[in-house]
Amino acid sequence: MPLHALPVPAPADRCLTAALRSPSARSPHEPHGDRAALVPVRPLPLYLLDPGSPSSGVPQLAGWRFLLARGGVPVSAAETTLTPDGWAFSHFFDGPFVASTELALTRAEQSAQPWQPRLLSVPRLYMHTLWLHADTAAGAADGRPGEADLLVPLAPAPPGIAPYRALSISVLLPLLSSRLATPLVG
Repeated sequence: MPLHALPVPAPADRCLTAALRSPSARSPHEPHGDRAALVPVRPLPLYLLDPGSPSSGVPQLAGWRFLLARGGVPVSAAETTLTPDGWAFSHFFDGPFVASTELALTRAEQSAQPWQPRLLSVPRLYMHTLWLHADTAAGAADGRPGEADLLVPLAPAPPGIAPYRALSISVLLPLLSSRLATPLVG
């Protein structure tokens, strides 16, 4: 079933377009060549979650992530961020979350259930999940997960959390909290 993607805010889209056209995007030292030639695909609202905060369980909209494709294949990504002054370009990046986001989205499209795709980041664990929001009519400002929502951890996932295994927030949140409570061994 097709995913019900949210519309990208026009200022966030303009920030990305300007960044792709900037002279720094044309560096010959980029791992994927000229970033200006990349095409933004699969824009997703990005929410941040801090399981240890007083508002734990209520993700905050932080920006939009765009996969950047060459020849129809995502090879990189870019983020815009919501600031007190409006939308701003944040950064370009590469790495494992690009391919794992595409894989999780492709698998979600195979579902019989309609979903609104979002990304949920848990920065303290360097963890990202594809958030499949069951309320396909919800706006991006609504960051409250529903009981029917699923979270799909992207690879690499923290130890003890299986990548690509869809979990409800009521199952995943205690796992995240226990990971944060475990002291790091140095």
